[in-house]
Amino acid sequence: MISVSLKNVSQSLAAAVLLGLLFASPAQAQRKGRTTSAINADGSLVTAAGTAAQPARLQPLFGGLTPAQATQLIGETQLKAIAASFASAAEASAFFTTKGYEYLGENQPDTAAYRFNLAWVLDPKNAEAYRGLGIVASNRAASDAAIELLAKGYALAPGNTLLMGDLGASYLIRYGKTKKKKDLSTGMDLLQRATTTEPANAVAWQQLARGLYYQEKYAEAWDAVHKGQSMNVSSLDFDLISDLKDKLADPKGIFK
Repeated sequence: MISVSLKNVSQSLAAAVLLGLLFASPAQAQRKGRTTSAINADGSLVTAAGTAAQPARLQPLFGGLTPAQATQLIGETQLKAIAASFASAAEASAFFTTKGYEYLGENQPDTAAYRFNLAWVLDPKNAEAYRGLGIVASNRAASDAAIELLAKGYALAPGNTLLMGDLGASYLIRYGKTKKKKDLSTGMDLLQRATTTEPANAVAWQQLARGLYYQEKYAEAWDAVHKGQSMNVSSLDFDLISDLKDKLADPKGIFK
């Protein structure tokens, strides 16, 4: 979780500014390169078929807008007011990223998505904003979108092992659906790098175990499960453990 230090502003002030933003009427905007899609006055997307989709503010990157288009949608005045409450736009972005993760932890994905979107438009180079939106997309079973978002974040922060692990896991999720070997190999490469770079990343070990299971390397998969367990019991993937037990009994006899 990101730790953010606010300067010359209280969280209550930031929350008050945000409350005003939530009730502001968004301006008209259009998705770049897609003349058949537009934004309604209520902030919902109009699809090619003419039907209203989920409000743009709840979709990653406001449904595919550029930062300039997203600024227009939110309202430049409101966005400047938010940024002015912080020492910099980057600090404001980091604040909203932190709030996004908090809402994810409270199982409020829509609220989290909007906070991550705000973080992104305030600082398009904030890798954690892409990571948060990638997690939201993954939770919505949109693996292609999750990979695209996480890859953008990873390009900005190639040393971030959490992004590395999440991107690797997303490739494995897609492999589970498509069975494309490239997805499996790409996912495994990322997860092996994540666990090598940060051996204490318990979740990455469990994700790596899933990849090893797909490769039918059951003994190695058990080893990865145990490594993750030794660091953080809450990282355990019990669905994976059940699948593994059907293929090979736990060599350590912990899971029976």
